[in-house]
Amino acid sequence: MFSAWLLLSLACAPKVVEHGKASWYGPGFRGNPTASGEPFRPGLRRTAAHKTLPFGTVVKVTRTDTGRSVRVVINDRGPYTPGRVIDLSKKAARRIDMIDDGVAPVEVKVVGCRRRYDGC
Repeated sequence: MFSAWLLLSLACAPKVVEHGKASWYGPGFRGNPTASGEPFRPGLRRTAAHKTLPFGTVVKVTRTDTGRSVRVVINDRGPYTPGRVIDLSKKAARRIDMIDDGVAPVEVKVVGCRRRYDGC
């Protein structure tokens, strides 16, 4: 019984995907289609770009220097700057107080999936 509980707990626990730097992208891309086909709405939705995670993956992005965190849905591809692991929408970046900084150290954990996407 205990071993079944342990396996289930480990299977459901959030997984650390990676550590690195987050950046944000904003108004210049407003309305353009993301790689998933959705229009980019930087001020309305908490979304992000990641190089490999399936569209619809929900991740928790935590600033490692402040502890502030935000949950976002992956709906785009990127970032394409070396050392960066995720690009956040402006709304998501505001939530973790990184608008002025532009780039921040983060930990990215997979926490779920949005059902309307087929990839995750």
